[in-house]
Amino acid sequence: MNSKPIKIILTGATGMVGEGVLMECLENPSVSEVLSVSRKPSGKTHAKLKEYLVPDFLAVDLNDENLKGYDACFFCAGISSIGMSEEDYTKITYDTTVHFAKAVLHQNPGMVFTYVSGSHTDSTESGKTMWARVKGKTENTLKKMDFKGAYNFRPGFMKPVDGQVNVKWFFKPFIWLFPVLLPSKSLTLHEVGRAMIHAVQQGYPTSVLEIRDIKRLAQ
Repeated sequence: MNSKPIKIILTGATGMVGEGVLMECLENPSVSEVLSVSRKPSGKTHAKLKEYLVPDFLAVDLNDENLKGYDACFFCAGISSIGMSEEDYTKITYDTTVHFAKAVLHQNPGMVFTYVSGSHTDSTESGKTMWARVKGKTENTLKKMDFKGAYNFRPGFMKPVDGQVNVKWFFKPFIWLFPVLLPSKSLTLHEVGRAMIHAVQQGYPTSVLEIRDIKRLAQ
């Protein structure tokens, strides 16, 4: 394993997954710096944390030097497809992710990119479920890009980190229940964050990581 501390770009810090991964990165001695790229401030302060506010991810310049000097990007931003057309969901989920991936790769040749996809994502891009097709298309495009490693994380239920702010109210009553009833389908966001860090340091044999892979890599 590479023991050199790593510098990370992270998106989605104002959402549950991104905030949990950010908190793991800030606590983890393997990470020396985190640049949070978001549309609004995370509300957190830490010696390792820098923030870069971007109103429109699709408008990020490929030559933006604010993104230069990093070992990895943890792309944790995402939205629910509920109530959205396929066109609108594709713009936010596929177009935004791929454009940002091109920008960070342009500034950091050979970096590692990890993308939070979802359980049951459709790699064939041809199934009946809209969000799964779009996520599958996103995964497939990222795998074809010239990253040192591109890892698509497909987590199930994720238990938030203690102290998280960005947890939906309707989610809170079930936080303790899922890991007890469905341990094989549950992860903690500490595990997700550690697995991302370990993917940068040591790699992983497959580009698509299901729950069991994330657990294994987090150890």
